[in-house]
Amino acid sequence: MPILNWIGKEAVVNHDKDVPFRLLKKVKSLSYGENSQNLIIHGDNLEALKALMPYYQGQVKCIYIDPPYNTGNEGWVYNDKVNSPKIKKWLGKVVGSESEDLCRHDKWLCMMYPRLKLLRDLLSDDGVIFVSIDDNELVSLRSIMDDLFNEQNRVDRGILIWNNAGSTRGFRRIVKNHEYILAYGKNQELVESVYAKNFPTISDTIDERLQIKRTNRNPLAKVTFPKGLKIEGVSDIIFRDSVGRGTNRIDIINGTMEFKNGKLVKDVLLEASFPYKNQMIEFFSKLGTSEKTYDYKGQEWLEVYFRKNGVPYFRKKRGTVVLGSVINNCANSGSPDLEKLGMKNVFSNPKPVELIKRLLAFFTDKNALILDSFAGSGTTGQAVLDLNKEDGGNRKFILIEIGEKLKEPIKLDDGTILANTEQITTERVKRAINKYDYKTGFEYCELDKPLFNEDGQIEQECTFEQLATYIYFTETNTNIDKKEISGNFIGDYDETEYYLIFKEKGKNILSKGFLEKLKKDNKKKVIYADKCLIDERTLEKYKIQFKQIPYEVKVY
Repeated sequence: MPILNWIGKEAVVNHDKDVPFRLLKKVKSLSYGENSQNLIIHGDNLEALKALMPYYQGQVKCIYIDPPYNTGNEGWVYNDKVNSPKIKKWLGKVVGSESEDLCRHDKWLCMMYPRLKLLRDLLSDDGVIFVSIDDNELVSLRSIMDDLFNEQNRVDRGILIWNNAGSTRGFRRIVKNHEYILAYGKNQELVESVYAKNFPTISDTIDERLQIKRTNRNPLAKVTFPKGLKIEGVSDIIFRDSVGRGTNRIDIINGTMEFKNGKLVKDVLLEASFPYKNQMIEFFSKLGTSEKTYDYKGQEWLEVYFRKNGVPYFRKKRGTVVLGSVINNCANSGSPDLEKLGMKNVFSNPKPVELIKRLLAFFTDKNALILDSFAGSGTTGQAVLDLNKEDGGNRKFILIEIGEKLKEPIKLDDGTILANTEQITTERVKRAINKYDYKTGFEYCELDKPLFNEDGQIEQECTFEQLATYIYFTETNTNIDKKEISGNFIGDYDETEYYLIFKEKGKNILSKGFLEKLKKDNKKKVIYADKCLIDERTLEKYKIQFKQIPYEVKVY
């Protein structure tokens, strides 16, 4: 397999190993709701992804990212030339003076490679990553994705095309009306086993459908035909009682269909009993269809769909629903989604909620964790919440946004001022929660000081509060409220209390004397220390679970 090379590759190919493990610090004033496991993280996504590794390595079921397309367009809200001060500073530090000779494609590859590497490690073995891109970096992106995920783990053929209508501005003869979405898994066989069992609630729009259930005796058809339905080849005609004779008779159990000038006079709920499959075909052929049915032997249901002109056609119900490689029947832009939230003209070319929902519906179950490390306007967050509301799911999202300062602050109609890109993300998700009554919230986090160094060892100057922050998030996937810390008590969650005994590394003992410091209630208590001198019977009596303080994490 060909290997892509570029200036600066040697400096970044293992750079993810040099990034320290930083803590996540909750900003309560910018969070929304209580004890939510949805996260919006403000910070460089390379450091944020590394900060997530101790908690979420191998647990993310679906990743969607919409990184800079590297178009050279400096006018967008999200700088799309990989030329922001933060990226330039990072390249100078990591790549060195050689970065001055990098073309914009080299810079883009240097920026993307270590981030994709960490995303791969966060992805579960049966998970899928989707990356939006256009022609500018399609070839480069596919090459590094093949390198990191392996060509064999492309999901099916590994590429989707989203028809976004394009623009007719300018003098172009050929209008580019599509973008690409690359799809990869860590293990293609496991991915297939997951989505083969998943039945998404989102499917192509079908005006009407007929389900035919095979009874012990005869296939029974039920369908509502709407008033005004026009059937090709039908003029003035009435169907009632039966069609055919003798043993071949099709009994119309309920309903009369009357057509005038080719249009149905009124709504009709039709029930018909069919002795044989061929009689069913013949019956619907009288309504103008020439489509042949599939053999439904052994199938409980056969579905009949209607073309736009109202003519029914048959389709065997499959064990799964397929996602077309060309996504046509989806919104062309996400701008209307933002406008409905009172956020007009705050973000250029956002992805539509429906597009992300379509991907999530096919490749996540109802309890999946979804990650977007280029969160932008927050479309992925709203898509997760909307899909949960639609199918009763409990999916969680993690959004990461670097927080570029906008060239000019944006004032919304209600007076809200947005000065940074991460404010767009949080404001959008908060407004969507309020407008559509999503039963959840999110925790807003910033990157704090490193707790573990690049070798995975705890920092010597680690404080009680830092260690408590790490332990509490490890246990609950929510961030600690430092105001709740009282002595050794660091917080509670879901009827469980958490305690930490820590003053000096290796000398923190859980003894019977510590029992006096516990809250007098019936809740389970998890206590972290170096050693435990309490017998099992007493631990059980006080509902205590002892855990050793983690002084190191796995190096990824």
